[in-house]
Amino acid sequence: MEVEQKDISALGVKLCVNDCEKEVGRAYLYILHNDLHKEPFGFLEDVFVEEAYRGQGLGTKILTALIDEAKRRGCYKLVGTSRHARPKVHELYKSLGFKDQGREFRLDLAGDNG
Repeated sequence: MEVEQKDISALGVKLCVNDCEKEVGRAYLYILHNDLHKEPFGFLEDVFVEEAYRGQGLGTKILTALIDEAKRRGCYKLVGTSRHARPKVHELYKSLGFKDQGREFRLDLAGDNG
């Protein structure tokens, strides 16, 4: 048996907050499909707020807008990942209704991806 490849398409949306034309916070929402569900699911990536702007509610504002956008696009779930060393981010996710569902396994394929 051979592995067969079929191209699929995905849509990405960037949500950001700017201060005087400087981006100070962002998050990406990717809308993905699989064969298990008719509806798409959302993947949350690269949530970031500049250090000087943290603690002002920008992360909550960005994530709330992202959750609303995922709902608007009919996603049946939204998945986000976070490193173990980010307990404040984990608490933010939990405060917005996310549940800790397990672990992320990562294989870096090029360069230093953090």
